[in-house]
Amino acid sequence: MIKITNIDTPLGEMVAGATDEGVCLLEFNDRRMLPTEYKDLTRLLKTTYEDGENKHLKTLRKQLKEYFKGTRKEFSVPLVTPGTEFQRSVWKELQNIQFGTTRSYQEQALALNRGDSVRAVANANGMNRISIVIPCHRVIGSDGRLTGYGGGLKRKRWLLDHEKKYSGKAIDLLLF
Repeated sequence: MIKITNIDTPLGEMVAGATDEGVCLLEFNDRRMLPTEYKDLTRLLKTTYEDGENKHLKTLRKQLKEYFKGTRKEFSVPLVTPGTEFQRSVWKELQNIQFGTTRSYQEQALALNRGDSVRAVANANGMNRISIVIPCHRVIGSDGRLTGYGGGLKRKRWLLDHEKKYSGKAIDLLLF
């Protein structure tokens, strides 16, 4: 069973989901793909979902609060990431991008030894169902522009500015 709850954040309300094994969903409530993500998760995990809480959601709520206060730079809550082997490898590599830094889609593809698969890597980034914790917001265009974030580019900019503020690192981004 996937337990689903809402979490208020400085960027708006998010919906979080977790099984007994870990968090499998963290998305902004207004994301267009959210109904598809619910459908995919129930199919891939062969289960249903209902409103509720569990220990992983409580941990996620605490860690998100710390992240937004600037005191947490890495998440330790267990994750459940059903997908293809390629998608899981992309999501795992996303977690190697340090707080306060960015990487281009090309650099992300090269880190995966898939330099010729930039579009496939970008597509897998977009299929990430666990925003912020799996930091797909840290991937930008090779020209330094903000591109491709399911939560919207304004939120992506906010997240990168937030991390810049608390990391002490300079992140130079071009406006849209």
